[in-house]
Amino acid sequence: MPSPLSRFIPHLVGEFPKQFMDLFERVNIPDENEKEEIKRLLWEAYDFGLNSHEGQKRKSGEPYFNHCVETAKLLASWKMDHSTIMGGLLHDSVEDTGVNLADIRERFGEDVTNLVDGVTKLGGIKFTSREEKQAGNFMKMLLSVAKDLRVIIIKFADRIHNMQTIEHLPRIKQHRIAVETRDVYVPLAHRLGMASVKFLLEDLVFKTLKPKEYKSLESKIKSSRKEREKYIKEVSNPLQRELNKLGIDAIIYGRVKSYSSIYGKMVARDKSFDEIYDHLAIRIIVEKVDDCYLALGIMHNQFTPVQERFKDFIASPKSNAYQSIHTTVIGPKGKMLEIQIRTQEMEETAEIGIAAHWRYKEKGTLSKG
Repeated sequence: MPSPLSRFIPHLVGEFPKQFMDLFERVNIPDENEKEEIKRLLWEAYDFGLNSHEGQKRKSGEPYFNHCVETAKLLASWKMDHSTIMGGLLHDSVEDTGVNLADIRERFGEDVTNLVDGVTKLGGIKFTSREEKQAGNFMKMLLSVAKDLRVIIIKFADRIHNMQTIEHLPRIKQHRIAVETRDVYVPLAHRLGMASVKFLLEDLVFKTLKPKEYKSLESKIKSSRKEREKYIKEVSNPLQRELNKLGIDAIIYGRVKSYSSIYGKMVARDKSFDEIYDHLAIRIIVEKVDDCYLALGIMHNQFTPVQERFKDFIASPKSNAYQSIHTTVIGPKGKMLEIQIRTQEMEETAEIGIAAHWRYKEKGTLSKG
């Protein structure tokens, strides 16, 4: 167990390690008055975790605690509260070190302890049948064990980083973890409305299970980048001008759809990458719901809409709370182009789902330090 005293107390002298500061600078802190206290709490969790995992290495040879920090960074990028980020830093402490829950409770309080305990228990869940792997059944198992949705969010961050570094494991273990990710975590992310997590995990699974196909597609997408950026400007520039005339603040950007999605279309349609028209999408982010419909009108005035490809998920949200307007238009050069229009709040909900509901002030008081 780590010493109750840090090796040094950098918050008194202002000398924090670069790795810690890289994490802290990503943390969302709405109330500046609490910044120093949150910094102290995060430092104590960082230092405790660092000491707990001292001497432990991953298969790559890097310090094991790096994984905990990367997990915490993902949680910070989702704007999770500081207790959840502390849980990310400490999530493997009980399972992989001599630390016990009493140690964590004494240092960090009940909230962080419950998160660490929940993640530890989730790590012990084993699947014995295909039925147990189904997202609905897994959700029930998770909720019965976790009791706090933040535990599941930590588990997603943990799984993402493990998938990102999976190449250091034996191929047979890579395959097992990738299949479990595909069968359990991907559909679960979808059910929880965490689109960015779902697509990222799908691509990591694709990269692991079909590495040759992934590299081939990645090469094609990279080689077409300049042409793609030029095409996006042809669409976005006139739209941006029209929105500006109406005084509507908007962020417009183009994105390539997930590699796994594009590959799935290539296989299903028996077509090459160059023959897949809908691998690109434009997203328009505005401030108000009314602006979504104004942007839609401008888009349909500039480009011919494909009537059967219009869906209004603002008027009729999906069961996972997803809201957005989807439309497809005939863009420049006669190419069909998918457009998504939503507010910033809808964007956050669409990308990180339940994590968007866990904002700093909603969690109340600071954890025990």
